[in-house]
Amino acid sequence: MEELQTLMNELAEERKLREGLESRVNELTAAAQEAERVSAIRGELQKLGVAKVDLAFRAVKEDLKQASGEQVREYLAKFVAENPELMPARILGGSGAMSGKRESASGGGIDLDKIRPGMSAEEMDRVRQEIARVASQTLRGGW
Repeated sequence: MEELQTLMNELAEERKLREGLESRVNELTAAAQEAERVSAIRGELQKLGVAKVDLAFRAVKEDLKQASGEQVREYLAKFVAENPELMPARILGGSGAMSGKRESASGGGIDLDKIRPGMSAEEMDRVRQEIARVASQTLRGGW
């Protein structure tokens, strides 16, 4: 009788262990499916040319919880079309193209080698004005 009780206890322990393992397998399967879904969404965003993939993914991940395959592609294509700020900036012109308002690289006639102690006040003022102009252009994105 004791032997039967021992076997039943061992069987109960084995059942608990098996159920725990099955639960863990189910968790891992769900995690793998989620990782595959995330990878597919990110990959599709990259195929569409999105420059800010992480930002776009955070914006769409909840909307695509239940979607799959073609639904994901259609949704993302529409999302990207509606949000062009996620795309890379367009660069106008080709190799060597220059905007019409950019001034020469010499910086309006100021030569850095000519800046020295003892410059006249007039020359120093021209240098300061040129530095202010270049700094202003830089801050506005003119370079």
